[in-house]
Amino acid sequence: MSNKTFIPAFQCNVGDWKYYICTMKYGEVARQVQFAFELGKNDELGQLIQRGITSRTKEITDYILTSEHRFLGGLVIAAWGGEPTYTPLSIDDPDGFLKGLDRGFGVLTFDGTQAYFVLDGQHRLKAIKDACRKNPDIGKEDICVLIVTHYDTTDGRVRTRRLFSNINRNAKQTAIAENIALDEDDALAILTRRLLEEHLFLSEPRRVRVILSTTDDGEVKLAPGSVPQSDPKALTTFTVLYDLLKSLAYDQPKEIQDRAHRPDDDLLEAAYSVFVQRLDDLFKHCGDIQTKLEAATNAKDIRAPRNQEANGHPFMRPVVQKAVARAVSEIVTEELLTWPEVMTRLEALEWSMGAAPWIAVFSPDSGKMLTGKDNTELLVRLLRVHLAPESKSDIQRARKSYKDIRGGMYPISEEDLTKNLVTGGKPEM
Repeated sequence: MSNKTFIPAFQCNVGDWKYYICTMKYGEVARQVQFAFELGKNDELGQLIQRGITSRTKEITDYILTSEHRFLGGLVIAAWGGEPTYTPLSIDDPDGFLKGLDRGFGVLTFDGTQAYFVLDGQHRLKAIKDACRKNPDIGKEDICVLIVTHYDTTDGRVRTRRLFSNINRNAKQTAIAENIALDEDDALAILTRRLLEEHLFLSEPRRVRVILSTTDDGEVKLAPGSVPQSDPKALTTFTVLYDLLKSLAYDQPKEIQDRAHRPDDDLLEAAYSVFVQRLDDLFKHCGDIQTKLEAATNAKDIRAPRNQEANGHPFMRPVVQKAVARAVSEIVTEELLTWPEVMTRLEALEWSMGAAPWIAVFSPDSGKMLTGKDNTELLVRLLRVHLAPESKSDIQRARKSYKDIRGGMYPISEEDLTKNLVTGGKPEM
């Protein structure tokens, strides 16, 4: 007996996509359409093509089962393995009243060998599957389905990720972490993922926190912008790495900073080389953090030594990483110092968490981080007067801000900070 399924469908074209509009019975959807994590691993950025399923599907299931007014929006599903079979049909209309109305109309054939996964509407799909198990009669109802083709290749995954990202960006805003993981047009997201795969240091296992956990239902929990004090390997998170690239892109072409349009490969390659060099410089001149981490058996001993948190390394803290990248980028952009000059001055700072300027975001008394907006802005201001103060009044204002926010005198004197004054983009002699 044939296991083929025939579905009336319209063939459509938009942009560089060909897709099919059709209706399917809930029962057919429940049997034929799967989730991406059922077809392949969903725990790596290169294969992360949809968000995980959350517990909110129970509400949708109950709605399907109990409401006589139930209605669900359509699903977007991808055909895994290439084009489905499509047979065009024409309408028998000898009088010509319906001329042109059969354009693109035909039959889509599921032959039983191809696999299909939901690209948009995974919560609705889960609810349909659950509802059909509880009440098989629900399987007779209809839902609109848009079918696109997906190829399990590098280029195919890029296209599918882009489609997912675009659908959700223009419909319901995705979380920042999801956009970075999936976006194929935002150059900084693309380059963040490439760093995780290719950078000699950042690509080391667990050096950058990306995915915290996955569940049997395919739910993926992505890392936020913080690193637990006890983490044994991580330097940073991939969302923070993205923020660092945003700061370090200060002189890059506008195409690299345009989130909506993917730059050409040459621009991406050139930008990648710049970012690698700048990150390597930071890892070296910010307390030689790369060497220290590679030599350590546990990153916690560098981040926050037991009972000696004030001796921890500041660049192990994402709030410090972002503040440093922002401050040095501003200084170079304003032509107060060149990049090599500001790196030299960075290296001269005391890279201990209990020292200035890091005490803007750390309390030596309690051993706790202070990550409020006022504290993070204070750190950037203090970094600027440590590295490239433009005037004595800038120094005075920064020291006063410290007193207002932290409630004490700043431990570095105005006289000492004045030694680094810059004028006209060059340090005073």
